[in-house]
Amino acid sequence: METYDAVGENNFNPSSYHGNHTKQHATWSPYDNNGGTVMAVAGEDYVICAADTRMSTGYSIMTRQYTKVDEMSPKTLMASAGFMADAATLKKLLKGRCDQYQFANNKPIGCVAFAQMLSNTLYMRRFFPYYAFNIVAGLDAEGKGAVFTYDAVGSYERTNYSCQGSGQQLIMPVLDNQLKTVSPLVLPAVSSATPLSEEEAIDLIKDCFATAGERDIYTGDAVELFVMNKDGIRKETMPLKTD
Repeated sequence: METYDAVGENNFNPSSYHGNHTKQHATWSPYDNNGGTVMAVAGEDYVICAADTRMSTGYSIMTRQYTKVDEMSPKTLMASAGFMADAATLKKLLKGRCDQYQFANNKPIGCVAFAQMLSNTLYMRRFFPYYAFNIVAGLDAEGKGAVFTYDAVGSYERTNYSCQGSGQQLIMPVLDNQLKTVSPLVLPAVSSATPLSEEEAIDLIKDCFATAGERDIYTGDAVELFVMNKDGIRKETMPLKTD
């Protein structure tokens, strides 16, 4: 009786040449991460919001002159890192709501009210969130600096400094070392404002971005600083590495 071995013609199985794996189709993601770093520091009578100007995707630089900080009202700044298309859409929506607030109340929205409005807006989109990581900075009703930091779905807290974006892990340890204050639960109460003058805070922020630019390829080209105090808002720019 004729027999065949394991590799004989009668044992040929075409599926073995293609494997038993399920076909994999190319997937599409609605999100991208365009990198960049944003941060803010609040003092007793000032707040500084800063961001680099590089926008990247993968190993490609799309532009070296992208401003990530926007003035939402005379007392409120907003900075965003992450997916710049979502960040731009979010800011456009919020600016419209700020105009509606001013029309209804005959005054511009304050930074504390704006912070809550941003939280509500992000939470409403929690099942398909804006892929943007935001910081709100401004002066509160008492003229004190305020910084609010967010996750992608609207959870936020008020603090005296924060950093978001690709350079966060490099910058936050420096800020914790230089600026962290005692717990607000400690009695007698101690001010949680940054224990630095305005000029000292500016120098610290510039040092942070210069250091992050050495290690993070998504942070670079230039850093824009928006300084807000009782006299208004002024802008400073410092060049960073361009490679």
